[in-house]
Amino acid sequence: MPLSSRGLYLNKSFLGRSRPGSRRNWSSAISSRDDYFITTPIFYVNSSPHIGHLYTSLLADAAQRFQRLLCKKDVLFMTGTDEHGSKIQQAAANFKTEPIDYCDKISSEYKDLFKEFGVDYSHFIRTTNKNHINAVHHFWNQLLARGHIYKGQYSGWYCTADEAFLTDTQLTEVTNPDGTKVKVSAESGRPVEWTEETNYKFKLSSMQDDLLHWLKDERVVYPDKFHKQLVGWVKEGSCLQDVSVSRPISRVRWGVPVPGSTDQTVYVWLDALVSYLTAAGYPDLCSWPPTRQILGKDILNERNITHRFHGVYWPAFLIGAGLEPPSSLVVHSHWTVDDEKMSKTLGNVVSPVVAAKDFSAAGLRYFLLREGTLHSDANYSNEKVLRKLNAELADTLGNLLNRCTGKTVNANQHFPAFNPEHYKQYCEKEASGLVESLQRIPDLVGEHYGNFNYYKGVDVIISCLHEANKFFETNQPWKLRKSADCADHLNCVLHVTMETLRVCGIALQPIVPQIAQPLLDKLSIPLAERSWDDMRRLSVNETTSLLSDNVVLYKRVLANK
Repeated sequence: MPLSSRGLYLNKSFLGRSRPGSRRNWSSAISSRDDYFITTPIFYVNSSPHIGHLYTSLLADAAQRFQRLLCKKDVLFMTGTDEHGSKIQQAAANFKTEPIDYCDKISSEYKDLFKEFGVDYSHFIRTTNKNHINAVHHFWNQLLARGHIYKGQYSGWYCTADEAFLTDTQLTEVTNPDGTKVKVSAESGRPVEWTEETNYKFKLSSMQDDLLHWLKDERVVYPDKFHKQLVGWVKEGSCLQDVSVSRPISRVRWGVPVPGSTDQTVYVWLDALVSYLTAAGYPDLCSWPPTRQILGKDILNERNITHRFHGVYWPAFLIGAGLEPPSSLVVHSHWTVDDEKMSKTLGNVVSPVVAAKDFSAAGLRYFLLREGTLHSDANYSNEKVLRKLNAELADTLGNLLNRCTGKTVNANQHFPAFNPEHYKQYCEKEASGLVESLQRIPDLVGEHYGNFNYYKGVDVIISCLHEANKFFETNQPWKLRKSADCADHLNCVLHVTMETLRVCGIALQPIVPQIAQPLLDKLSIPLAERSWDDMRRLSVNETTSLLSDNVVLYKRVLANK
């Protein structure tokens, strides 16, 4: 292929990067980088957030917390709100307010949500902020200078509600009650109209080879089934027609002005995608490309109007601007509610703020990461949440902590030191399987977390806690407590139990920090000893005093709620 603006990518930028060859080692693909840059989609402010938005954010937050425990030098976690476009104009008009005031309100709801659920972002980008608008202008000028944008006539079926032109394959015909037939979006069911206008277009049709080259490495889209879908889509080529990247200001005034043009605004999705660059300090990039970009599975639905931009348009825009495309798109599946699709029409959209009133923010966070999967849809029901939280947080974890730190069995209120002789004499037989489980946690749970399979990691932790509960019951420390001759045996039982809680508490920090922190505080584990490697050192040799405060890790939820 001749050297060109595309050749820079094919022959230099991408090929110069070293990547592991094993599919098994997907999670270690970025191990040589000292930084870690993860993003969520920026959320469109046409409505309040629901559990799907929260789940996406929690996936990213758990990942960045895990990376911090691995002692990554620099971790950048970006999220934010997408605030331009005709739908925002219309929503603001419906509320009889100015667009910026409407955007301020909904954007604040996302910030409040993230604060309540412990989503610890480092960068929150709003597309109405000046630094982002400057980044959009610079990016546009790069595409223009490199010959990827041209002005021309555009005609086609336009869906105002979806803010997109649609191809014939993205349309379907419906019959109105009066018998007339009309065309609508096959994906959203919203009406379309034939539109002819002058705007700017991006030469997407020239990007097929570059996109297929990017997709040669199957790790760039994970899980694998979504990678295969995207490769097939790009090879087929129907999604690669030149795409409109501006709108007449007469139709969409609420947007970023096109540089040097008084009659056009930048298409909302090009504007929105640049937010990832804004977070990285573009045009003076401090970290690029993103290590992981989290988004929902509808990215790969050819009929879908919004999310296909991440899988095709976004890497194409970056390549066109002379930048590397994403290292990895991590695609997750959706949430159903009582086994039905969550939708406004059905009236079953779950507000995380409302659900947290029954289950707490910590409880709902745990449930979503415990039950959600990348590869298939997960189901939400209040009954399921209640059962899971009571069984695992209140009973398996919380009750174990209360029993081994309660004065009934732990009169001295201490975390006893490890004594190898006492362990061999009193506990080795019953505890050997538990200790083996503890030793596996750093690598096994770390592998699951690295692959965003948080549910598998939590499975390992809960299984270990079940073993610890069985060990505790078998040794009956409440009976040992009654005899001074059994003090060494009692201390050994308490040590093994608390050591299990310590290791599991460290491993749970990315999943539910609101519970892991008070657990580790109760055991008097120093802040400097809560990293991932601190799990590898079992059995401390110094007795420590427990925190005197009473701790309830999770209060049982009553069934009548």
